[in-house]
Amino acid sequence: MTVDDPAFWLAVVQIIWIDLLLSGDNAVVIALACRKLPPQQRAWGIALGTLVAIALRVVFTGLVTTLMTMPYVKLIGGLLLIWIAIKLLGGEENNGEGEVESSTNLWQAVKIIAIADAVMSLDNVIAIAMAARGSYALLMFGLAVSIPLIMAGAAIVMALLERLPVIVWAGAALLGWIAGEIISKDPAIAVYIAPAMAHTIHIAAAAFGAIFVLVFGLLRRRWQRRSAPDEA
Repeated sequence: MTVDDPAFWLAVVQIIWIDLLLSGDNAVVIALACRKLPPQQRAWGIALGTLVAIALRVVFTGLVTTLMTMPYVKLIGGLLLIWIAIKLLGGEENNGEGEVESSTNLWQAVKIIAIADAVMSLDNVIAIAMAARGSYALLMFGLAVSIPLIMAGAAIVMALLERLPVIVWAGAALLGWIAGEIISKDPAIAVYIAPAMAHTIHIAAAAFGAIFVLVFGLLRRRWQRRSAPDEA
């Protein structure tokens, strides 16, 4: 495709729309992972998290076709994402007292972002690659557009988290929803699903993932609160 080809500009519009839809997941992960950082480090957390997300998309561009067709890749990735979502719902063990060094907190946040994005970036890259229709220039354009969208989205979610802590639970549920859907689409599982029932099963698996994260996260927080006096 060339610049004077209408299909080129149609692909550009499609890629921007895909980025608007899919970058929200990455923004939520970055905001949740960075919410406990000191205010002066949050900008660094958002910037580094965004760079990690984009770097992973670039790396997966060359591997995505092979990876997504291999059994158990989505299954393992989905389980990792559920673990991350539950971990993000952990209690306020440090209570903001700075018991852990700030630099350690920052890199721990980046590590959480990297693991989560490694799972979610696979589907994001596939969607952009399909819209690019084999054009490397359009693919790189899609990755470039992702950067400001993810950073702006993470900053907005971060501001909302400070005013509405319940958004943490909504974000964790979103990660559980994504994880459940990813697991149900793993080739090792999809082979047993009838095509006519695929959409319904994917939605049911996504809903189960969200509910599982919320229930397990709530139980984990209660257990932490009960065990805290004993440890004291």
